[in-house]
Amino acid sequence: MNGFDRSIPFADRIADRVRETGSRLVVGLDPVVERFPSTVAELPIEEALVGFCQGILEAVRDEAAAVKPQVAFFERHGWLGMRALVRVVEIAQKMGIPVIADAKRGDIGSTAEAYAEAFLGEESGTPGPFVDALTVNPYLGSDSLEPFLKRVREGGRGLFVLARTSNPGGSEIQCRPEDPLPVFRQVARAASGWGAGSKGACGYHGVGLVAGATFPEELAQIRHDAPRSWLLIPGVGAQGGDINALRTAFDGEGLGGLVNSSRGVIYATAQGSQEWTEAVAEAARRTRQAIDEGVLN
Repeated sequence: MNGFDRSIPFADRIADRVRETGSRLVVGLDPVVERFPSTVAELPIEEALVGFCQGILEAVRDEAAAVKPQVAFFERHGWLGMRALVRVVEIAQKMGIPVIADAKRGDIGSTAEAYAEAFLGEESGTPGPFVDALTVNPYLGSDSLEPFLKRVREGGRGLFVLARTSNPGGSEIQCRPEDPLPVFRQVARAASGWGAGSKGACGYHGVGLVAGATFPEELAQIRHDAPRSWLLIPGVGAQGGDINALRTAFDGEGLGGLVNSSRGVIYATAQGSQEWTEAVAEAARRTRQAIDEGVLN
C-alpha cells in the first residue's frame, strides 16, 4: 500500500505535512558508505544503504516535512543501489514521510516518458509508486517536462524545477549580466503555466522551483515571479546559505518553502555514549528550530 492519497494534490499534502509537524525542514539522503557508522558500513552494500537511510528516517520522522534521496548516491552502486533506493522510499512512505526524489531528469519524447514512469509511475520495482515529487531540469523546454506535468495534473505528484541552483557556477547560465531577463526568472515565470490544473486548497500548485539559499536576493525575485509555487531551498549549512535571509520564500502561515539540509543532519557526530541516530535526531531538531527562528519571526 502506498503512503499517499493521489486524489489529494501534492501541494496540499506537503502543506498538511508542514502543519502537522510544524517543520519546513527537508532532510537530504546522500548516503556515502565511507561516512557510515562502522556497524552499518560493514554490511553488504544494499543492506548498508538501507540500514543507514532507515536509521535516518526513524531519527527525523517527527522533525522533517519531507526527505530528499539524492538518486546519484544510490545509482553509483549499480542495481544493488537502485534496489536499495526502492526499499528506502517505500519505508519512508510507510512512515508517512513525503519523498522528493532528487534526480534532476530532463529529456525529450519517449526518453522523458521513461524517466517519468520510473520516478512518478506505478511500475513495480521502480521508485515511482513511493515518490511524491521529483526534481527536473527544464533546459530542453516545456515539451521535455510534459510527461512529468501529466503526472502532476492527473496523479497528484509534484515537481521541483531547477531555477536558481545553489552552486556558484550556476550563474554562467542562470543569471548572466547581459540577459535582459535572467534565465532563472524566465523559468520561475513559466512555472505558473506549468502548474495549471494542479492547484490545491492551500493556494499553491504542484510545480515548485529549486531556489538556492546562497542567493537570497534572487530567491526573493523567484518568489515574486512564482507566488504560487512551493520553493525547495538547498544551500544552507555546508554551502553557506543564511537561514535568516529566507523569509521572503514563505507566506504568513509559514507555507511555500522547504529548506533542505543534508550533510549537516545525516552525518552529525555522536557524542560519548550517544547512538549515531540520536545525534542525527538532535541535529534535525536544531536545524528545524533555526529555520523556524529565521523564517517565522
